[in-house]
Amino acid sequence: MLKSLFHWKVLLNILLAAAVFTGLVWLTFRWLELHTNHGKEIPVPNVMNMSVHKAVEILDDAGLEYEVDSFKYEPKFKPFQVLQIYPNPGARVKGGRAILLKVNPRTWAPVQVPDVLDRYKGLAFRQLEAVGLKVGDTIYEPNIQRDAVIRMQMNGSMLKPGAKVPRFSVIDLVIGTGPKRNVTVPNLVGLTVQEAKAIITNNLFEVGLVEHEDGGQDESDIIYYQDPEGGAVRDQGMQIDLWASKKTPGQMQGKIQQLNSMYRMRIDTSLPPIRYEEVPVYNDPTPIPDPEPVKTQPRQEAPKQAEQPKPKPTAPKPANTNTTTTKPADQPKPAEKPKEKKVIVE
Repeated sequence: MLKSLFHWKVLLNILLAAAVFTGLVWLTFRWLELHTNHGKEIPVPNVMNMSVHKAVEILDDAGLEYEVDSFKYEPKFKPFQVLQIYPNPGARVKGGRAILLKVNPRTWAPVQVPDVLDRYKGLAFRQLEAVGLKVGDTIYEPNIQRDAVIRMQMNGSMLKPGAKVPRFSVIDLVIGTGPKRNVTVPNLVGLTVQEAKAIITNNLFEVGLVEHEDGGQDESDIIYYQDPEGGAVRDQGMQIDLWASKKTPGQMQGKIQQLNSMYRMRIDTSLPPIRYEEVPVYNDPTPIPDPEPVKTQPRQEAPKQAEQPKPKPTAPKPANTNTTTTKPADQPKPAEKPKEKKVIVE
């Protein structure tokens, strides 16, 4: 068996197999060196504090890839300035390696404006500051909502809730002053419904009932009656009811008189005022008769009855009783003690 192992053919096959295996291993490592550029490392250039455009040109010339990330805004640095780099400058990397550049953005990241309309001003201030916005001027404007936010402005233009603005932007708020009292109601008779509604809104009143004669909703109908009437004094925020028709107010006099009887009561001031005087009435006093004296009859005493003699008490008779004396029985005498004997011993 040993002779067969050391046969020249067997040894030749073993040598050929070893040579083939060694060649495959060498080719594999050689291919890896060529594919991975083994030994060909590039130092990372120092592009700190450069502008992002210049840093990108340097990395391209060095044969390196790059990724730009605009993270937190720092006001003390210039916009688009490279603040951080990874890997660190001077580190050796392979060609084609991506280098991460963190750049200072142009301004703060945008934030969404919260909805603070129709809310109390104190709550609106806190909500705006919570998202990183600043409150600028507070402009007060006539409105029935006292101390409520009516609208928002930024740089003089309207700002809607949900819009995105840079962080730390200054936003102006328009605040309502509340309703005024004793304001004259405008005269709306003869105007169209559309014009009347606009005037009511501008004077900070509320549009109440709008009744059309034909039951429709045509905004071009003419107002022939309103309540309260024009010239009356009311507080802002009160509602004004309207009656409209396609006819002119002169053609609706019958309806106007009917509505006047329902909503307005006229007091005739031309008549003299009525005076109420009370006439005193004097009545003769009626004489009050004196009360008659009450007659009292003398009290009659009952007749005394004659005293009857009391019977004399009789002494009780002594009872006849025989008394017998009994002698006590003879009692036995006590036994006498024996006398002591004296014995003398000489």
